[in-house]
Amino acid sequence: MTTVFDANLKLPLFGKGKVRDTYIAGDKLIIVATDRISAFDSVLPTAIPDKGIVLNQISAFWFGKTYHVVHNHMIESIESNRALLKYARGRRPLPQMIMGRSMAVLKAERIPVECVVRGYIAGAAWSEYKKSGTINGKKAPKGLKESQELPEPLFTPTTKAEKGHDLPMNSKQLADLVGNKTAGILEEKSVALYNYAREYASGRGIIIADTKFEFGFYDKEIILIDEALTPDSSRFWDADQYKPGRSQPNYDKQYVRDWLTAAGWNHKPPAPALPPDVVKATTERYSDAYFLLTGRKLKNVFS
Repeated sequence: MTTVFDANLKLPLFGKGKVRDTYIAGDKLIIVATDRISAFDSVLPTAIPDKGIVLNQISAFWFGKTYHVVHNHMIESIESNRALLKYARGRRPLPQMIMGRSMAVLKAERIPVECVVRGYIAGAAWSEYKKSGTINGKKAPKGLKESQELPEPLFTPTTKAEKGHDLPMNSKQLADLVGNKTAGILEEKSVALYNYAREYASGRGIIIADTKFEFGFYDKEIILIDEALTPDSSRFWDADQYKPGRSQPNYDKQYVRDWLTAAGWNHKPPAPALPPDVVKATTERYSDAYFLLTGRKLKNVFS
């Protein structure tokens, strides 16, 4: 296993997120998925070995599988020495450590919205429901249990905050920000992507409880960008152990959130380090998600 906390490529930096480092390569971008992990809006000081490879490979898998639903920004996943040379832009070859964890993408104009789709009630939606009986400010059916399937998937967009916490948006706020036409496309494509992926994953032992997407404009078309249906951006539950009324056995970073809360962290920076057993269990969860969805073991990514 390998660990990459910072990419540090010899290319112009386009942006640095909680997990991904993005660089400029001519008219394209190189996105490197590091092994950083974030929780409660903070980047933890402990990396999760091979996490970035899982994120990149799962995103590449879904980008290929959902292209008929909506076009996306992926040109190719960088997995060869030839690709490393292609995007070095006349400089020394890109470092081998980014193979498998990086992707060449179109340079799209990002739409500043997190497009969240919920098929089950969990996380922030469950917290809101317990307090007010609403989900994203709208009245929800009475008597719902934690983790219960919703009558139909809900589109619950939020702001895309550069720092701090993303804030919920209602339909009017979304339309005011991006326009009615764009708002409608974001909802339509987000729900369509979720429904397609949810059906696919259900046949492979995973319930996708919720997920979030990002979109951007490229050549006047709205396309899917960033990542797609990963354990970082989604709740992946074990279908065989699913039972409403409780937190679910999962293949995502909820395990880390739960540990941090149980450890007594107040969710304010600085975040504490993760112990070795939590790191190991998190790596295993991410690798299991990759295997269940793709049918391939992580060690065989390049075989």
